[in-house]
Amino acid sequence: MRFVMFYHSLVSDWNHGNAHFLRGVATELQARGHEVRIWEPRDAWSVENLVREHGEAPLDGFRQAYPGLTSTRYDAKTLDLDAALEGAEVVIVHEWSDHDLVRRVGEHRRDGGRYRLLFHDTHHRSVTEPESMSAYDLTHYDGVLAFGGVIRDLYLRLGWTQRAWTWHEAADTRVFHPIPGAEPEGDLVWVGNWGDDERTAELHEFLLRPVKELGLRARVHGVRYPEHARAALRDAGIEYGGWLPNYEAPRLFARFKVTVHVPRRPYVKALPGIPTIRPFEALACGIPLVSAPWNDAEGLFTPGEDFLVARNGDEMKRHLRMLVDDPQAARELAERGLRTLLARHTCAHRVDELLAICEELGVGGGMAPSASPAPLPPAPAAVS
Repeated sequence: MRFVMFYHSLVSDWNHGNAHFLRGVATELQARGHEVRIWEPRDAWSVENLVREHGEAPLDGFRQAYPGLTSTRYDAKTLDLDAALEGAEVVIVHEWSDHDLVRRVGEHRRDGGRYRLLFHDTHHRSVTEPESMSAYDLTHYDGVLAFGGVIRDLYLRLGWTQRAWTWHEAADTRVFHPIPGAEPEGDLVWVGNWGDDERTAELHEFLLRPVKELGLRARVHGVRYPEHARAALRDAGIEYGGWLPNYEAPRLFARFKVTVHVPRRPYVKALPGIPTIRPFEALACGIPLVSAPWNDAEGLFTPGEDFLVARNGDEMKRHLRMLVDDPQAARELAERGLRTLLARHTCAHRVDELLAICEELGVGGGMAPSASPAPLPPAPAAVS
């Protein structure tokens, strides 16, 4: 089939975690013989910030790391949707897209588009910024892909859509996998952005203080670290490595003994069951993981077996000390997490889910590429 996708960016992952999953899904679709066309805005802030800080070299690095993936940059004012959507059978529009583009694509579908149209939500804004999210006109969309059950239910309950499916993020195991034999560099590594004060207190409790009090050799990579954050890292004895291309993370994980997951507050308090993509990728790389509290409400993993959970800073210190000092225990924890990841949470699993949704909507499953989608059955009742 021909998939057409509108996302914020494929080529840049600067403060843009959705690029990770998009790259993995697009690669997997192509590997199965599907055609993938990706559109991203010419003025994407992720690309602009990346080039401003690091020049054009990271864009060349992306092309070398993903030689089979390309995107077309567009100007929203001049985008020709007839040309962009020609021959499409499945169209996916990500929620970081402009409101006007979301509306225009919906109207194109209404006016005879021979494809199924899905909206993809991978953020907490449906809870934290409901006014902005409710302003998206999804009237002519065939449904919503939500990266957690609580978000799926919210769309249905509020009447923002008639159909929605849970579609969690996952690891691209073509890129994220264990790398044995790497030269050790330290004890703990964390890859993540400072978080717009959505987890400042949590980072101090579950990362900075444990590292300082244990005297661990630690490094942090990420962007948007204000000076007070960098000062806190220095005080804790943590090296700050700045932005790291996401595809370089496996080689980084291979050189450290343990990593942590510190979820942002909205996911802990309002969106249980959504871990974001970072833990998937860490587990895929075979590094032991300790998480600050989050509720695995959808049973993605087995906390305590696939990774350890620290209920407070003192417990985080105990877990980290044990994993750093006991290589056998660390290896067993990492192996269990990797087994679960490979069995349930790869981009291949998510493409299986996406293709099943497409068949439910009347496309795929052997249907001729030029055939119009069958009429949709009645939507399921909203979940209360």
